[in-house]
Amino acid sequence: MTAGDPYRLVILSSGTGTNLQNLIDYAARSNGRIRVSAVFSDQRSRSLERARAAEIPAHHLSAKDFPDRAAYDAALGDAIAACRPDLIVLSGFMRILGEAFVARFADRIINIHPSLLPCFTGLHTHRRVLDAGDRFHGATVHFVTEELDAGPGIIQCRIPVLQDDDEASLQARVHEVEYMIFPRAVELCATGLVKFSDGEALFDGMTMRGPVLVKHER
Repeated sequence: MTAGDPYRLVILSSGTGTNLQNLIDYAARSNGRIRVSAVFSDQRSRSLERARAAEIPAHHLSAKDFPDRAAYDAALGDAIAACRPDLIVLSGFMRILGEAFVARFADRIINIHPSLLPCFTGLHTHRRVLDAGDRFHGATVHFVTEELDAGPGIIQCRIPVLQDDDEASLQARVHEVEYMIFPRAVELCATGLVKFSDGEALFDGMTMRGPVLVKHER
């Protein structure tokens, strides 16, 4: 990216795309500073429909069309590289990306995860939080490394687990948190305030000891 150019996002999304829509809306409000250059999905998902509705190039790349994960990751990586992204955003992308893909784009992949990382990596976090009897839950945006959900955190927000919460209600409240922090994480990266270098997240050039913590606004 050179001075005056928009900060280019490529977003990977497998599902309904509510976080994707949030980022599309955020980019639309940025007065041209942020551009969603393309959306990729491994499914014929609602995410692709949202991208097309916003006149964003939308690409379906199915793993079924490739002999193995390495071939899929290589093809996906080539397609993404052609978009010249400044940042690759995983927004509900339900495939684990291999080490070669992550190494190729090592300093510019972020993901949103519905838990207070490093707690509850992986799937079914809302159910697991309730089963554990934890008092707090939330969401984290982090840089992506080879280890699943283990990259340095960028921003995190927590909410209390309410006495009458079930899995659905807790998930809905965590979604509100995600909609708040995901654009903020992109903004931190776009302004250069947060960077990823040599396995560390840096804030204004200094090693981050943890993610930026924000309060839930509602």
